[in-house]
Amino acid sequence: QVQLVESGGGLVQAGGSLRLSCAVSGRDFGSYVMAWFRRTPGKERWFVAGISRKGILIQYADSVKGRFTISRDNAKNTVYLQMNSLKPEDTAVYYCAAAGEIDVWDSYTSYDYWGQGTQVTVSS
Repeated sequence: QVQLVESGGGLVQAGGSLRLSCAVSGRDFGSYVMAWFRRTPGKERWFVAGISRKGILIQYADSVKGRFTISRDNAKNTVYLQMNSLKPEDTAVYYCAAAGEIDVWDSYTSYDYWGQGTQVTVSS
């Protein structure tokens, strides 16, 4: 059984930074494509960023390009999301996700395992 645990969320002023972490336990972390999604009340989960098994391929949603950076440390079974220049519209619950086999990175249906989410609130 694969378990994902996010941490690092919180309250920050606009323009500030946060770093989210997702610790993964269970089967071989290096065999999973990892991603971050976010969700606001009443809406479905939206893709934020994804990273390939060895960290070579990376994708970002247009809304976060140039501000967010996804990375992974396969030795520590952890994926990160560095969020800079935060905006109030970045306020959401952020989820870590893992996929064994994947073709569409930005669809939440492609992912097999999910964390419980961590709240990020950006004040104006």
